[in-house]
Amino acid sequence: MTQSLQSMTGYSRAAGSIPGISFAIEIKSVNARGLDIRMRMTPGYDALEAEVRRRIGKALTRGSISVNLTVDREGEGGRVVVNKQALEAVMSAIAEIAALTNSPRPTPDGILGLKGVLEQHDAPLGPETEEKLQAAIYDAVDRCLGELRTARGAEGAHIEDILSRQVDEIARLRDLAAAHPGRGRDAILSRLREQIADLMASSTGFSEERLTQEALLLATKADIREELDRLTAHVASARKLLAEGGPVGRKLDFLSQEFNREANTLCSKSNAVELTAIGLDLKAVIDQFREQVQNLE
Repeated sequence: MTQSLQSMTGYSRAAGSIPGISFAIEIKSVNARGLDIRMRMTPGYDALEAEVRRRIGKALTRGSISVNLTVDREGEGGRVVVNKQALEAVMSAIAEIAALTNSPRPTPDGILGLKGVLEQHDAPLGPETEEKLQAAIYDAVDRCLGELRTARGAEGAHIEDILSRQVDEIARLRDLAAAHPGRGRDAILSRLREQIADLMASSTGFSEERLTQEALLLATKADIREELDRLTAHVASARKLLAEGGPVGRKLDFLSQEFNREANTLCSKSNAVELTAIGLDLKAVIDQFREQVQNLE
């Protein structure tokens, strides 16, 4: 079944609540070589991370994904707890400083105001409430991922249109190179005569065997038939991948490298200024093609 192309760029947000608790989840996506997920969650909800990651991995195949989950418990004062380990480290540092200086010792409220010494803990949820909250959050994650895929799909459709036009231009330039008079037998023979004459004029004692080898080398260098055939095959492959859709970004990226290789060889073998210009135009379009492909899943 044909799938739409997906960009790797997008943003979505979903919110929800159960009695006494509200939450929101944001997911941002940008380009990446693989699937890289970074999560930031309200303290105390880290246990949800594994399942959220699993759902993201099921929905997306590529992209740098940033997830932010915030949970707000309405009307819950919770409890304040002293982090004894942090407090001991602070008191040890204070004693060390006091031994080296004559500075006054800090007040208790100053010590408790240091980051990490006091921790805010929400009152624990009952099993039923915790289950309802997790289910609601997972549902919001799925909705958020659905919206993200829709956004990435809309961008992907735009990129697909651009890529299709670029592939058409590559095909047009390939046909232009194939039809160039410089590829004709008479043109190649004329160019060979000129180059052989130059060789004869610049060297003495050319043997018939050496002359034959040089002529064969020049004739081979002037033949771009294989490059044109491979360009035709690559154009067909690109059109097939674009028609199939889905996560084809890596395949199209590889194909862009193959396009570039043939364009480089065509330029190096060119025996006419106009043919070289066609090769350079090909390289320019292929570079643009590869830039767009970098955005695809």
